[in-house]
Amino acid sequence: MSDDKIKDALRMMPYGFYAFTTKNGDDVNAMVVNWVSQMSYSPRLVAVGIAKSAYSHGLAQEGQVFGLNLFLAEDKDAIMGVTKSREKNPDKMNEADYTSAPETGVPVLAGAAAYIECKVTQIIDIGGDHDIVIGEAINADVSKEGEASDVLSLPKIGWSYAG
Repeated sequence: MSDDKIKDALRMMPYGFYAFTTKNGDDVNAMVVNWVSQMSYSPRLVAVGIAKSAYSHGLAQEGQVFGLNLFLAEDKDAIMGVTKSREKNPDKMNEADYTSAPETGVPVLAGAAAYIECKVTQIIDIGGDHDIVIGEAINADVSKEGEASDVLSLPKIGWSYAG
């Protein structure tokens, strides 16, 4: 425990570990995200917290599409190649193994257990260092079945992105 009880409490919240993929024209990117939630049943809306400074933020804003790639904990090595920012690893998409999703063309990373394709419905500036990108799920596929408890999360890899 630290002297910052808010930070301590926020770090107790479980967060997933997903690949957020974007596309604008021929430009594609993948980054890891943690702040993700389904927001509506009808239409099926997904909200993702994205740093305003992230390269993928601009691609989602311009291309108006994104994908979420979900990985099982046992396949954590498949996502590790996209954990560094585009600034730190400008060639990461040249090195990444992926296919293009059928509806939006966003990258589907090899090893993903499932993916969800979304059309951006809005990007909300919440006044902080992240925006909320909301997308309507328009397509998905599951290539490797699993339960929610099997999906890769920050606690399962010993990382934290909170506080």
